[in-house]
Amino acid sequence: MGKRRATITAVGHYVPEKILSNHDLEKMVDTNDEWIRTRTGISERRILEQGATSDLCVRAIESLLAQRKIEATDIDLIIVATITPDMFFPATACVVQDKIGARNAWGFDLSAACSGFLYALVTGAQFVESGVYSKVIVVGADKMSSIIDYTDRNTCILFGDAAAAVLLEATEEEGFGILDHRLYSDGSGGSGLHMKGGGSLNPASHETIDRRMHYVYQDGKAVYKAAIKGMADVSAEVMERNNLKGNDIAWLVPHQANLRIIDATAERMGLDPSKVMINIDKYGNTTAATIPLCLSEWWQCGKLKRGQNIVLSSFGAGYTWGAVLIKWSLVNSAKP
Repeated sequence: MGKRRATITAVGHYVPEKILSNHDLEKMVDTNDEWIRTRTGISERRILEQGATSDLCVRAIESLLAQRKIEATDIDLIIVATITPDMFFPATACVVQDKIGARNAWGFDLSAACSGFLYALVTGAQFVESGVYSKVIVVGADKMSSIIDYTDRNTCILFGDAAAAVLLEATEEEGFGILDHRLYSDGSGGSGLHMKGGGSLNPASHETIDRRMHYVYQDGKAVYKAAIKGMADVSAEVMERNNLKGNDIAWLVPHQANLRIIDATAERMGLDPSKVMINIDKYGNTTAATIPLCLSEWWQCGKLKRGQNIVLSSFGAGYTWGAVLIKWSLVNSAKP
């Protein structure tokens, strides 16, 4: 018997129907389609018109449960990675638990911005590997449109709404599942990417609203510089720790923030562009949802196959960043 490891046994995602295209944004702010595509790789993003982050989560989880052919009552733990909770409390995980009827599960939210899913995945894996729980759902979900200033052309072009989820269960198959991870944070980067209003530092008031403090603020140049180094470095580190070369990796699953950051990470890893999961063009940056959204889409179309080495890599506000190495164990009968 091998070491008990956590492995992904089901995936699911949900994106809202409403599309906000670059051409739509041209009518809202001083920007244009070519400028956005050239600098970010984004053509459109999805917007949730009615509902909250929990509603995105529920749809993604329902897809996951149907795929695994289990009931919500089979779930032991729900971890929701998000920076757009329905409200400060109760936790969105509790709202989700009630909405799906997972009465035997407990849950909590985890906040690490664009690295939220990786932080939550590694956290959830510990509960499975310890033998304490059998079935843990990890959801990355954000309704970014709820905290975006659509008069700020620097940020409104970047973000969209979505949710995606994975189910973690134990495997004792040698060499499969979540094999390694490296996670980092550097709080000195907080000034580059944050939302100042609404917390205990700056409670909601007429002043915070007038000063537009309840929206995402980003120093694009500073974040880009840190992200392009952080994601590339940590991805290469995980490969080196496990004696892997570019040829050994089937897929890089990068956080979808900027196509140039993704390209730089792949280059550092020695990966051919064909081995990189990219859907930023369709969805923009969905924050905690980007990585599992890629996994779910690639799984559904049959491109993710059992035995493949995949590296998940992210960088987000905090600053937070990290990478996770997985040997994929889920068999898919779908045709590529």
